[in-house]
Amino acid sequence: MLPVGQGARITAVDWNCLVDEEAHRLRALGIDEGAKVSVSHRGVFGGRDPIAISVGRMIVAVRRAHAAAMEVEVL
Repeated sequence: MLPVGQGARITAVDWNCLVDEEAHRLRALGIDEGAKVSVSHRGVFGGRDPIAISVGRMIVAVRRAHAAAMEVEVL
């Protein structure tokens, strides 16, 4: 739901709704509570997947299901 370009901080992640391997991979990429993120781009097809999220100096593509597991506060 975060607009493209808007900065936010991840306040919580519902790790239980993600497959263990996916949760481990997201954590390894720095997507965890306290991380500052922003949406860089959304897909253009039907489900609008994937979503490109900026985390630090990286841009990471995640599925909408992964993004839905995250709660953020706008900065």
